[in-house]
Amino acid sequence: MDLRKLQRVIVDALDDIKAQDIQVFNTIGQTELFDRVIVATASSNRQTRSLAAHVRDKVKAAGGHVVSVEGEESGEWVLVDLGDAVVHIMQPAIRAYYRLEELWGAKPVSLKTGPEKKPAAPAAGRKRAASSPAPRAGAARRAAPASAASAASAASAAPASASPRSPRARTAAAATGKPGVQAARPTKPRAAKRTRST
Repeated sequence: MDLRKLQRVIVDALDDIKAQDIQVFNTIGQTELFDRVIVATASSNRQTRSLAAHVRDKVKAAGGHVVSVEGEESGEWVLVDLGDAVVHIMQPAIRAYYRLEELWGAKPVSLKTGPEKKPAAPAAGRKRAASSPAPRAGAARRAAPASAASAASAASAAPASASPRSPRARTAAAATGKPGVQAARPTKPRAAKRTRST
């Protein structure tokens, strides 16, 4: 199998199972054993095993040869030897400790992960949404967040007997800016006291 096709199959297989921080390094000139080192991070033992199995299966399906898979028992660092490429699937702590990027990272290879996205045709639902009339002003007012003045008026309508944990008491506390303080009930203006003349 062509080296470029092999590395593409590997990266796509890793991306399918949500591997993180996938990096490809060209090792031609550094070693005669393999031409590519691919390093990826997995979040758990189960994911490292799944990634290794998925890479192995995808390479076999594409007509490639799998030499060996090592480290599946522990799942902390699984190595998939594919002849021209070696894949290291590691958990974050193991990857940070061994730092394979410093050993093999002299010539990084840039590859895009994920399938190439084609521009999508507009869906029928999108056409309807674009042609729908603008919302009425009343609906917009109902959806708009309450201003401080309306919160204060709502708070002043709270009964004095409301418990401090009730929604009305919380609204009143938010309006007054004092937690646990309820807004006072509105009262009628008092008439001036009449003094009796003797």
